[in-house]
Amino acid sequence: MSTGNKRIKGLSVSRPFYYGSIAYPLNGKKASDADHTHKWTVMVKGLDNEDLSYYIKKVVFKLHETYTNPIRSVEQPPFEVSETGWGEFEIMIKIHFHSIASEKPISLYHHLRLHPYEDDANGQPWPKDKPVMSLLYDELVFNEPTESLYQVFSDHNALSVNLPNRKSIKDSTLPLFSIQLEQEEIERLDNAQQEINSQISSLKQKMASFD
Repeated sequence: MSTGNKRIKGLSVSRPFYYGSIAYPLNGKKASDADHTHKWTVMVKGLDNEDLSYYIKKVVFKLHETYTNPIRSVEQPPFEVSETGWGEFEIMIKIHFHSIASEKPISLYHHLRLHPYEDDANGQPWPKDKPVMSLLYDELVFNEPTESLYQVFSDHNALSVNLPNRKSIKDSTLPLFSIQLEQEEIERLDNAQQEINSQISSLKQKMASFD
């Protein structure tokens, strides 16, 4: 084994990214197929538009078999595929790393969403031209990375995970993954759990009264 492929024991490096899809209604706009109702893009991207190609070699998207060439291999950023369609389906996303990583590909699964199924954040009906975003935050964890991969991460100042500050996110089309939103989500989950526990306790009391 060469020195560059030697693994660093007891070390772990995580890199944040997000994946998923954005869908736009065609609303009368022409598509290659007359029955297609939406244009959509499925993607794998870095936070704050980070270029992931320094450690990701390619991303393979497996679309529904009804699409021409359903297996799409994207070997340079942006790691995304755009299409039109009318139905929702599961997309397999396989991330391949450069050889210096000596890591097996990672497979992810994403359900393409074309419809909101809900009102907007203000409780109003979903605007017809508003895109439906279904994006998930995740982290790629490299346990005991090779010395070569560690050096690449070091050269790109990527040895730690730093979520962006909400104020620094200026592009409205980017998902709002930030430190503040992470804390707000934790608080919402805690409040929801407390409400559930309260309802369970109330139901138990009601059931006990019938004994």
